Amino acid sequence: MGVIGYGLGVIGAGIGIGLAAYGATTSMARQPEVQGRLFTVFILGSAFVEALALIGFVVTLIA
Repeated sequence: MGVIGYGLGVIGAGIGIGLAAYGATTSMARQPEVQGRLFTVFILGSAFVEALALIGFVVTLIA
């Protein structure tokens, strides 16, 4: 049952990163001069979302 929960958590993380990437690319297309800052914020946000997915994996293995 825990594996199903982890799968759902990973789906949520994938959707979150997808929405963030969509927003970042749309913003870069509209205002190319903010690309550097926007890309940095996107990478940090993606790292945090992936960290949460990995925490969910570890909790699934422990429980």
